[in-house]
Amino acid sequence: MSVQQSHGVANLAQLAEFDEIIDVRSPAEYAEDRLPRAINCPVLDDQQRAQVGTLYKQDSPFAARKIGAVLVARNIAAHIEQKFLDKPRNWRPLVYCWRGGQRSGAFTHILRQIGWDAQRLAGGYKVWRQHVIQQLVLLPPNFQYRVISGATGSGKSRVLEALARLGAQVLHLEEMAAHKGSVLGGLPDIPQPSQRMFESRLFAALSGFDPARPVFVEAESRRIGNLQLPDALLERIRAAPSYCIDAALDARVDFLLRDYGYFLDDPGWLLERFELLRGLQSSERLARWRTLVETRDFRTLVGELLDLHYDPLYQRSQAKNFRGFEKAVRLSSNDLTPEGILHLAQQIASLIG
Repeated sequence: MSVQQSHGVANLAQLAEFDEIIDVRSPAEYAEDRLPRAINCPVLDDQQRAQVGTLYKQDSPFAARKIGAVLVARNIAAHIEQKFLDKPRNWRPLVYCWRGGQRSGAFTHILRQIGWDAQRLAGGYKVWRQHVIQQLVLLPPNFQYRVISGATGSGKSRVLEALARLGAQVLHLEEMAAHKGSVLGGLPDIPQPSQRMFESRLFAALSGFDPARPVFVEAESRRIGNLQLPDALLERIRAAPSYCIDAALDARVDFLLRDYGYFLDDPGWLLERFELLRGLQSSERLARWRTLVETRDFRTLVGELLDLHYDPLYQRSQAKNFRGFEKAVRLSSNDLTPEGILHLAQQIASLIG
C-alpha cells in the first residue's frame, strides 16, 4: 500500500483499484459531469447546498458550518443505511467532491471509522476535469482516423454502428452528443449532455482505443447541436482519409422516414424545429413545409429538405472543411435498409483490410 493510501488519499492513476466510486457533490453537480462509474451520494442536496451557502454569506461561516454539519451527518447516515450496509469488510470505495476537501473528507472519515479502506480523491473532481482537458489535447493525434462521409440521409451513423458490430473501432460522436448533427437533429425528450460530460465521454472512448488500428468516425462540423468538438480531435478528423456514401435520393428519403420516424408521430415537434431554419430559408418556403407537415406529406417534405437545404450545405461544408473530400473513396448505394447498411460496412471493412 502506498504512503498516500495509508492516509486515506488516492490519485487518478488508482481509479481502477476501487470497487466503488462515490460522488458526494450535489445532484446538479453530478448531472453536469462526473467520473466514470461514479454513483451519486450527495452530502448536501441542491437545496441544502444553497441554504448553507446563503447562511455563510448572510450570517456567518460558523452558523453555516453548524447547520451544514447536521445535514451532512444526516445524509451520510442515510446513504450508508440505504446503499452500503451489505458491503463486505474488504470493500474499497473512492470518494470525491469538488476539490477533495470537506465534503469528501467527512464521508471518507466515517467510512474508514466503520472499517472500510475508503480513500478520498486528492484534488476531487477539479483534478479530474483538468486531466480530461489535458488528455483531449494529447490523445487525438495518437490515432489514424477513417471518416465516413455522405450527404444527409446516407445512413452514416448506422454504417458506423454496423462497423462496430464487425469489430471495428468506432468513435460515435452523435451518440455521445445525443444529437443527429443537423439543424433538425435534436432528439425528442432526450437532452444533450453538458459540454463537460460530452468531453468526459470522448476521453473515455479515446482512452480505450488501440493506436495500431484505425478509428472510424463520421464527418462532423465543429458543433453537434449545442456541443463543440475539441480542436485537436477536429483537426485530425478533417485531415483523415474519407469513405463517401453516394446514396440515391429515393433511398435517402426512405431511410430518413424510418430513422426520424418519431416526428411522424409528433408533427408538432417538427413544426417547432422549423423555427431553427428561420433566416436560413425564406418565409414562403417555410410556410410550404409547414403545410406539408400539416397534410402529412412527409415524403415530399423530406425530399425538399434534402434538395433545397441539406445538400447545398453539405457540399459547401465538406469541400471547405475536409481536405480528403475530393479524394474520398466513393461507395454507391440504392439500398439503405439494414441489409444495405451492413453491405456498405462490409465494403469499407474490406477496403481497410
